[in-house]
Amino acid sequence: HSSQNEEDTRWVSMFGKLPLIEPSGPAEAYSYVKEAFAMSEKFDTPVLLRMTTRVAHSKEDVETGERIEQTPAAEFTVNVPKYVMVPRNAYKRHSKVEERQRALAILSETSPLNRIERGDDRIGFITSGVSYYYIRQQFPDASILKLGFSYPFCNDKITAFAGSVKELFVIEELDPVIEEHCRSLGLTVRAKHPSFRIGELRPEYIKDIVDGKEKIEAESTARRPVLCRGCPHRFVFTVLRRTKAIVAGDIGCYTLGASPPLSALHTCVCMGAAVTFQEGFRRAMPGRKIAGVIGDSTFIHSGITGLINAVYNKANGLIIILDNSTTAMTGGQNHPATGKTITDQPTRKLVLEELCKACGVDHVDVVSPYEIKQLEALIKQRLGEDALSVIIARAPCRLIDRDSRPAPAYDKDKCKTCGICLSVDCPAIRETEGGYIEIDRATCMGCYLCAEVCPPGALSRPS
Repeated sequence: HSSQNEEDTRWVSMFGKLPLIEPSGPAEAYSYVKEAFAMSEKFDTPVLLRMTTRVAHSKEDVETGERIEQTPAAEFTVNVPKYVMVPRNAYKRHSKVEERQRALAILSETSPLNRIERGDDRIGFITSGVSYYYIRQQFPDASILKLGFSYPFCNDKITAFAGSVKELFVIEELDPVIEEHCRSLGLTVRAKHPSFRIGELRPEYIKDIVDGKEKIEAESTARRPVLCRGCPHRFVFTVLRRTKAIVAGDIGCYTLGASPPLSALHTCVCMGAAVTFQEGFRRAMPGRKIAGVIGDSTFIHSGITGLINAVYNKANGLIIILDNSTTAMTGGQNHPATGKTITDQPTRKLVLEELCKACGVDHVDVVSPYEIKQLEALIKQRLGEDALSVIIARAPCRLIDRDSRPAPAYDKDKCKTCGICLSVDCPAIRETEGGYIEIDRATCMGCYLCAEVCPPGALSRPS
């Protein structure tokens, strides 16, 4: 969902000549991992387990087995021709890879992961992944070749199945990987219209595909994602919007700063790009106000090298590290700057400000984003300087610091219905009849950003 063009990772398997396992649901994901480990050991190869969004987001009863641990522990055997990939050794290893591919292709013909389910021979489907369940729901009596071990292809099984049904369909998400391979075998297949190559398939799409229809996009009814109540990032984006700077963003929950009405983040491509995009923008558009915004966890993961590169190449600009002391978007995991391991054990803490200084940054500031006046003055100052600066906006994520303060006071008589308080995009503030507002006092965290931005003073800190 979040990659630039929904990359279909099945091509990675074919490019790398690696076996590919595709479960259709949680129970298969569990059992297929065991199969993948067994295959990896037998054939001395990495195995790709392709998980798609719907498989990962679905629930199913899973029967677990006994835990099996390797005994004795694995040992490394020195084998220079195998593990030192200089050109001469790589040439010889290529021969091994091709031998392995042939052996894996033979295995795919007999693997129980590739199974034929016989039904009505008037229509047959070749499929993989979650699409299998969609077909079962819409065409319960059809014949199906389900590819669970989908690469290398089981050519004999595919050809035999194709000859056993009167009309053959290929149903797969995203790219026409199976479809094109079937055509390369000389088979006549019907497949989805190219419009279905975008986005996930849905059960209701299957009959449309069989009927040869184009995809009709359904209007989304999903709740609009929004930063949490009291989120410290909201203060930073409120200030950046005022500066009218171009803001290079990054991967994290703070990417929500791009959504209206905040609209204060303008790029998001990959982890670490906030730092390198900022440098590129500055070089391409000298004189423009440009900032890069990156989270603490993402900065450690992918931003440090970009910062070193900026220092080395004498780049100027402003990088803002949104330090909320956790990896918030994916569940609140620890990272090196939290001082705790992933299992919550104490460890040596990475101090971000010292790291940035060691990289050679000209100015390193640490500020609480809740001190919005100080934050705004500092951002404006650093944006206007001919230097490379890092501002660390440090305040804990509200999911790990749930302490709240009383909601702001609201004087309706002072309210000018200007809507500025609504522009901070806080879900605890609702617009009512006539443009006035109402505060959900049960969920308000008491960050008082709305009071800080209210020109007539209709919102204020409680006395």
